[in-house]
Amino acid sequence: MNKISPAERTKEITPFIVMEIMEKIHEMEARGIHVVHLEVGEPDFNAPECVKTAVSQAFECSETKYTHSLGDIRLRVAICEYYKEVYGVKITPNRIIITSGTSPAMLLIFCALINPGDEIIISDPHYACYPNFIKFAQGVPVRVQVQESEGFLYTPAAISKQITPKTKAILINSPSNPTGNVMSKERMEAITELANSHNIAIISDEIYHGLVYSGKEHSILEITDNAFVINGFSKLFAMTGLRLGYLIAPEYFIRPIQILEQNFFISANSVMQAAGVSVLKNAKKETDEMRKVYNQRRQYMIKRLKEMGLGITVEPTGAFYVFANAKHISMDSYSLAVDILEKAHVGVTPGVDFGPSGEGYLRFSYANSMENIAEAMDRLERYLASI
Repeated sequence: MNKISPAERTKEITPFIVMEIMEKIHEMEARGIHVVHLEVGEPDFNAPECVKTAVSQAFECSETKYTHSLGDIRLRVAICEYYKEVYGVKITPNRIIITSGTSPAMLLIFCALINPGDEIIISDPHYACYPNFIKFAQGVPVRVQVQESEGFLYTPAAISKQITPKTKAILINSPSNPTGNVMSKERMEAITELANSHNIAIISDEIYHGLVYSGKEHSILEITDNAFVINGFSKLFAMTGLRLGYLIAPEYFIRPIQILEQNFFISANSVMQAAGVSVLKNAKKETDEMRKVYNQRRQYMIKRLKEMGLGITVEPTGAFYVFANAKHISMDSYSLAVDILEKAHVGVTPGVDFGPSGEGYLRFSYANSMENIAEAMDRLERYLASI
């Protein structure tokens, strides 16, 4: 029997290396090997207590049916109130679509925005999945190399050089994955001005908002209404497995996105949407405590990595990552990460997962306990001394 070939577009999608590293770790753990996880960007905290209460109440009230395709109006109103309180911006519920995590939000935006051959500008390094979303929507990811000395942040001048008649949008991510760096409002304003002058869109991935330890993060909506925002509950509220996100879009763009949502997803999980309402209103004390603990871990990890000779030119102030220069050890970050895993039993993510300019770097996540981070740093120190 002849084998049926997969669609050509699936062949363009590259593996998500951090997931493959994590799967290797699971295999090792199944053999009884203790591995410290610093590879995956997943909070080690439990979801706030109010989430459990809200989920239980939603079941008791039989809130287990489809919601409006845009999402439960109570959650959309709560998001509007949250953005007003945190950023001082006024948005309306009809500009919000609730999704089952931020990945569907990205897919919806890119599918609604991109015509075949349209270009989306992204930084390099960048979140590993951005290019695959863009390519799946028949777009072209255009990488702008960002410099370690600049905190891996875009400069308008570098972006400007990559703008062509096919450019459809500029994607920004602050605080950033993989670097943990935060973009200033002035830099965001300059990029927005550049986008407006060329009549191209801004897409702002704000999933790590709320996890900033020095200064303040800014929403693109503080600068312009003519932008797309991606956000959700996975990181700040430690709700990764509950799969709840949302997108905010210009009102004139909502209808085409809604039609895609109706066809591809119908609606987000009704019970989780009830939890989303509760966590936005009731979890501040818990998220403040999480942020305090993350900051302690961040400071400790940066100190230890620097003492080992790994390069951190601009200290990260957001998310829960440290992107460290290991070029003096190896320019093959994947092989280095695998070697560290196999010999030191510490999981780290190779920089190449985040684009060509990430080669030679390693990403360390401090979304783990201080005890485990300390153990991982000790193991890594012994490993580096051995080579």
